[in-house]
Formats: sequence, C-alpha cells, structure tokens
Amino acid sequence: MPFTEVADRVWVLRHPWFDLNVTVVGGERGLVVVDTHASSVAATEVIGELRKLDRGDLVAVVNTHEHFDHTFGNATFLQEYGDLPIHATEEAAERTVPAGERIKGIYRAADDEPRAEEVLGTSIRPADQTFSSAAVIDLGDRQVELVHPGRGHTGGDLVVRIPDADVLLAGDLIEESAPPGLGADCWPMDWPGTLDLVVGLLTPGSVVVPGHGAIVDRRFVEDQCDQLRAVAETIRDLAGRGVPEAEAIAAAEWPFPAEALKHAVPRGYAQLPRARRHLPMA
Repeated sequence: MPFTEVADRVWVLRHPWFDLNVTVVGGERGLVVVDTHASSVAATEVIGELRKLDRGDLVAVVNTHEHFDHTFGNATFLQEYGDLPIHATEEAAERTVPAGERIKGIYRAADDEPRAEEVLGTSIRPADQTFSSAAVIDLGDRQVELVHPGRGHTGGDLVVRIPDADVLLAGDLIEESAPPGLGADCWPMDWPGTLDLVVGLLTPGSVVVPGHGAIVDRRFVEDQCDQLRAVAETIRDLAGRGVPEAEAIAAAEWPFPAEALKHAVPRGYAQLPRARRHLPMA
C-alpha cells in the first residue's frame, strides 16, 4: 500500500478500505495531502507511508468534500504535523461536523461494521481555510489550484488541478471502482454540468485521480459525465410525464444499478420546479 508516483511529484496511495485514493503533491516549499481517510487509525497508516516517501515537509491538507472517508483523518494529521492549514470549500467545511456525526450514528447502530470502533473514536476536525469558487496553494515552483466546479456528489465538491503536471484530482465527482456516489446529499440534476466544467480543465493526456479506484483519463470522465447526464435526463422525462417518484426506478432504463439510484431519483425530483412536473388530477 505504498504511495506511487503517477506524474511529476504527484503520488497516490490507493487504500483498500473504501478503495480510497489519498494523494500527495510535492513542490519546492513542501507537500500537500489531498484527503485524509476515514478514521484516526487509517490516517496513521497513511502517515506511515508518507514518512517512507520522505520527499519534504507537509505544509497543507485539502479535503475534496465533507464525507468522513475524506476528512476523518484531519485531526490526526494535525497531531502529527502541527498547525497545518486545511483547505476546503465553504460548504464542505460547514458540513463536515454534521456529516461526520450522521455517519457516526450509522456506525453506532450497526452490528457488523468491523471498523466501527475506530470511526466512533475519531475526532472530527473541519477545514479552516475555505473559499467559494477557487483558491491556489503556492508551492514555490508550482501552483496547486483548488476549483469548485459546481454541485454534484455534494454541494461543496472541489477538484485539485496541478497544471504543470497535467493532473487533476477529482474527488468523488468521479469514481472508477463503483458507480458514482449518488447519495442523500447529491445533486443529480447539476452533476453533469459540473463535470462539463471539469472536462474543460483536462487535456487528452491528463491524468485524473478519482476519489475511489484506479487512475483514469479524460475519456473516462466524459463517459461518466454522459452516464450522469442520462440519469438527469431520465429523471426530468419521468417527472414531466407524471411518473410517480416511487415508480421511477422501475419505469426506465438506467446506466447504473437500481441500488445506486435510490437517493438520486428523489433528490432529482425534488430539484425540479413543481411547474415542470405533471401532477395528475385527483
């Protein structure tokens, strides 16, 4: 489970728990870690691998969004490295604690989660360096760009762009090892447009690091964008024809399994203006 260099001074650790990617970006002023994993124990494992990498001092942390598998290591990184700035969008930072407490409630109620104890024992630390649309971390000889391209997996997703290396860290706006995370806080009607903007940041040769799974390229991002566009268009069509929300999944062909859509459909219906929905007469 070591860090692997995927481009000039960009290393990715693909952790087996959640198949999560933690990325390190290096520059002359030090290192930036993007996402910190799902517990203090997992973060300690990541830090052990980071120390083996031995490519400079850690100077900043970035959270691509608020979900616990990307943020629960924040406090552990601060304990190990001191008072580091943690960067995220304003919305992601604001939602980190409530989102974390919600997931702790789920783990607390579960009977068969093997790592529940470490999740429940992790302190939640939100980002303290926030922005609304874009920000830059200056590493001296390279710039690390943080961009909020719009709503998708959550309302506060960001992508990390390293222009000189032609690398983009997509967070969970893109997933390779499973369908996109269309969860209870997703924005299915916005997500395709958000990915259109992400595609605009890519070249044919770009290296794209998804939130989970193997490294992908621009074509993969375009294909997943098309799948998400199909989800949004199908929701719009079904709602417009008066198909009840409860019947929508069974009423159409979808690019993802039904289980992956159980939150997306009600979220999509809720996003549509009521005037655009055909409501049958009583």
